Amino acid sequence: MTGRKRMLGGFLTVGGWTLLSRLLGFVRDMMIAAFLGTGPAAQAFIVAFSLPNMFRRFFAEGAFNMAFVPMFSKKLEAGDEPLEFARDAFSGLASILITLTVISMILMPWLVWAMASGFVGDQRFDLAVTYGRIVFPYILFISLAALLSGVLNATHRFTAAAAAPVLLNVIFITALVTGNLAGFDVGLTLAWMVPVAGIAQLALVWVAAKRAGFALYPAWPKLTPDLKRLAIIAAPAALAGGVVQVNLLVGRQVASQFDAAVAWLYNADRLYQLPLGVVGIAIGIVLLPELSRRLQAGDTAGGQEAFSRAGEISLALTIPAAVALIVIPLPLVEVLFQRGKFGPDDTAATAAAVQIYGLGLPAFVLQKVYQPLFFARADTKTPFYYALVAMVINAALAIGLAPIIGYLAAAIGATFASWGMVFLLWSGSRKMGDAARFDKRFRKRIIGILAAAALMGIILFTAQLALNPMFGAGAWRYLALALLIGIGIISYFGIGQMIGAFKLSEFRRSLRR
Repeated sequence: MTGRKRMLGGFLTVGGWTLLSRLLGFVRDMMIAAFLGTGPAAQAFIVAFSLPNMFRRFFAEGAFNMAFVPMFSKKLEAGDEPLEFARDAFSGLASILITLTVISMILMPWLVWAMASGFVGDQRFDLAVTYGRIVFPYILFISLAALLSGVLNATHRFTAAAAAPVLLNVIFITALVTGNLAGFDVGLTLAWMVPVAGIAQLALVWVAAKRAGFALYPAWPKLTPDLKRLAIIAAPAALAGGVVQVNLLVGRQVASQFDAAVAWLYNADRLYQLPLGVVGIAIGIVLLPELSRRLQAGDTAGGQEAFSRAGEISLALTIPAAVALIVIPLPLVEVLFQRGKFGPDDTAATAAAVQIYGLGLPAFVLQKVYQPLFFARADTKTPFYYALVAMVINAALAIGLAPIIGYLAAAIGATFASWGMVFLLWSGSRKMGDAARFDKRFRKRIIGILAAAALMGIILFTAQLALNPMFGAGAWRYLALALLIGIGIISYFGIGQMIGAFKLSEFRRSLRR
């Protein structure tokens, strides 16, 4: 299988499983919104669950894996004891995470204050501390699972790693249903299910890695020369990850100052995370090991091909999603979340944030395309410097605009910061030569993608006006949303195919493979 076909096939595998996970995540979030609304327990759980996820992105999917995957890929390509390197990295990461978990559980009140100081003085704070101590060990299991996923991805085994997040949502949904029927405290039940899900995810990828010939067992950590180099490469990426988390902290702090805004922004985040997860994360996972191999072999043309096709696929799927979030946010939020304790006012507030995040969606995805150019070259310092600039942009806008426009300042800051980050990554990549430049095919097709998405937006807006009576007719709103989404998909891909923005046959051939 050629590199292009292999990369597209890997993208579709990761994207497909990620789509299933995100759809189940929507079911989970719909149930949380119905059972808890935007009240104290919902906001406390959101903040508590954000803590291990924040550190997970910092240690595992961020800094550690961005440094680990290229090194492991090169050792695998050269036959230079990749198993021993992976085992040493596994033990080293486990020791760091165990220490972090113990310290964080002790300091949980301070961590909650750092995440949401607006909670201080009411029941949300105590609930968040309790939930936080229960859920925080999740970081140990999910971060080790992320390392094992990196091993699997580097060996072109994408299924188990991509399927692991599905377990989290299946366990959550099961817990919500059984807990509600049994009369349990829903918030507490959710909290206890988080570490259970982490153990399940770790078990799944560990078995898959063992079958692939990489059985990793925890051992007493030792600082080998390779781990020293890994630490040196990972340190700037860790700092860059820390900057990204500061951006999230700023947004959460701003939201915590406004009643129910934590839940509004969380639900808006879930909507734009669907295409971001399916497209951006899938591209990032598949592209990094592919670029690393190409660079190791000195294949500049192959590197440009991989980079260009990643950008093309990403934008072909992301731009129409962004247009949809901007044009039809109200029906999306109303149908997905408005029930039980989640009312019309919550819907309107969430929809406004969805539109702003939609404007930044292409930038969030383009970051996933550009960053591997640097990480594959073991350059983690440059993205760190760019992240610092993005942090300043985010903080200035989010904090500066909050007194004027309220909670939406957090979404505006994140969106502008993301576009700033993309501009910096693009400008920094110019010195990397042809391998970091989009090819002629990309430049030709992106014009068609933009045109098809714009026409789809006009069609969606018109269709929404026609379907409005159905959105106000109880259960008919589900059919109305399904029709609206179907109209958007058919119009975009139909127009795109006609004007040459993409060829659907390419996707069909990859799916058959």
